[in-house]
Amino acid sequence: MGEARHILGVVFDAVGTLLLLREPVGETYARLGAAHGVGLPASRIDEAFRRVLAAAPPNTHPGVSLEVAAERERSWWRDRVRETFRAADGMAQFEDFDGFFGRLWSYYAEASAWRLAKGARACLDALAARGLRLGVLSNFDQRLRSLLAALGLAERFDVVTLPADAGAAKPARAIFEHCLARIGLAAPRVLYVGDRATLDVAAAQQAGLHALDVGTLADLSALPAAIDCIEQELTRA
Repeated sequence: MGEARHILGVVFDAVGTLLLLREPVGETYARLGAAHGVGLPASRIDEAFRRVLAAAPPNTHPGVSLEVAAERERSWWRDRVRETFRAADGMAQFEDFDGFFGRLWSYYAEASAWRLAKGARACLDALAARGLRLGVLSNFDQRLRSLLAALGLAERFDVVTLPADAGAAKPARAIFEHCLARIGLAAPRVLYVGDRATLDVAAAQQAGLHALDVGTLADLSALPAAIDCIEQELTRA
């Protein structure tokens, strides 16, 4: 499509789109919790985690340095983990909660806890070959940058935008605008790819970007062809 190309950049959500957990959250919490004196079923923890996360305030800390934001992000997660176990069983007592949480925090910063979504590397190769600018926009905390590096992905992206950078989190328009400013493209020239209807697709569209639910693809290797279809529709519009 050369000069006629409409989409000049593609920005990805992280968890659920590019990255997938190797085991469910409830299983990890239960396994590490058992090593610190708390034995609860993974299914109960998982259900509690989902409820707690859905009700939690955004993990955003505007107006502070990245270093201070990182400390507050960690504290935010400590509170959510504590709430999860209280919601799963109000009588649960850890031998050393801080020791447990420290191990949990480190676990999710390790590449071994994650796997790439099917077709991710082929997708990124194909998009880079087209000369598209690539980015990540996620509500993950600042561990994501080192995690992407550990997975061999950091150099693939022109920008990685996190709440600590923008002082805002999805679905707020501000985080999308921050990403666009850094990637140097207008919203109508960018496609956002995510896995959640409201937090990703609808939020990106409201910010003026094109948006695609990754669940509509067989896997990420199908994204370049999907972009071709979007551009054909734009040409006809």
